Amino acid sequence: MTSAVPTPVISADSADHQTLGDAIAAEITHLPHRPRLLGFGEPMHSEDEFPRLRNTVFAALVEQAGFTSIALETSAWHGRIVDAYIRGGDGVEDDIMAAGFTHGFGEFPANRMLIRWMREQNRLRPKAAHLRFAGFDAPTEMTEAPSPRAALRVLHDFLRTRAGSELDLPPWDTIDLLLGPDEPWIEPAAAMEPARSIGTDPRVPALRAITDDLRWTLTSEIPRLRRETGPDDLEDALLAGRTAAGLLAYHRAMARDTDHRWQRLAAIRDTMMAENLHAIADRGPTLVSAHNEHLRTGTSSMSFGPMTLRWQTAGAHLADRLGNGYRVIACALGEATHHDIPEPAPDTIEGDLHHGLPPGNHLLSAPALQPLRQRRTTRRSPNFRYVPIDDTFLGQIDQVLFLRTITPVARAPRAAVEEPTSPRR
Repeated sequence: MTSAVPTPVISADSADHQTLGDAIAAEITHLPHRPRLLGFGEPMHSEDEFPRLRNTVFAALVEQAGFTSIALETSAWHGRIVDAYIRGGDGVEDDIMAAGFTHGFGEFPANRMLIRWMREQNRLRPKAAHLRFAGFDAPTEMTEAPSPRAALRVLHDFLRTRAGSELDLPPWDTIDLLLGPDEPWIEPAAAMEPARSIGTDPRVPALRAITDDLRWTLTSEIPRLRRETGPDDLEDALLAGRTAAGLLAYHRAMARDTDHRWQRLAAIRDTMMAENLHAIADRGPTLVSAHNEHLRTGTSSMSFGPMTLRWQTAGAHLADRLGNGYRVIACALGEATHHDIPEPAPDTIEGDLHHGLPPGNHLLSAPALQPLRQRRTTRRSPNFRYVPIDDTFLGQIDQVLFLRTITPVARAPRAAVEEPTSPRR
């Protein structure tokens, strides 16, 4: 290890996930302020090594640090299906992976391992100590956003059946008529042609006003509802309100033909993430698994054609709200030739780490790495999925978990996939 690279807080062989997970969990237990949300970020999706590491870290946090929940970068609305399943609900695993995950994340073997392990753990636990799963993303894809119908129906039904007739709710038929058929909401051309977005329709402002009224009605009744209603039902209603409001704002932004349109859409998405994670934190200590760009605590930027988009990340919102209650471990990568990511150039931070550290995985303090920024350039990668460390990144996270080299892992048959080590009791 060269003198330029600080001594890692933890080092482990690349195949020894358990030692690394145990050491991270032990470190968390000794912090003066234990985080309510611990971000575990990855620099790229589609590489299974990052979520496999995450699984082991989560199992260790459950055992050693009292973590009770995990939140993944998949739709919060769809994640309710997974949470019900891991807490003992009926269902076929393949169906749960297909229906409970968005963005294709149900196809990742490590996510299947996680769900299988959590369901088994909960089978052995009393109901009050069940582990919880959550998505925290908006239910949007790259080129479309759905109708808010499902979320509005859950919110309206909850208020109608539990909040009392004196609240003067609008009839569902009125809301249903304003929503109309689902097809215009998911118009794929709207992504590139604002005029094709349903956000231009005058029904959308009317729906936004109704949704706002329903959310205020729910909020005003929360003390009574918390006494009289199961916590899961109330959680669902609150999530329904956030989801409906967020989707309507997203559709309205899609209809605006301005230079800042895509920046506004990214900002709305990350704000929805932050709203969902803030609510999830109330369940108990939670590990948050997502791309580094969502977890960093400052402004994110992305080149988009001739423009550079900048917006406040979910992590920036959470750091602002939770302070020491939010902490981020961001993974960084040296070499992964199966993703066309070669050995990093020596004039980059990744190059310093790759050439200055021995083989294996190493956890380092982000502030201790700050001096390496001097006279360093941002790494360029031929793989667009991989986002390198930029010149502000180290000031927006707490620690870096550097994976010096990632090699392909032979895929095991589905019935024999590796699962996290069970907590030692």
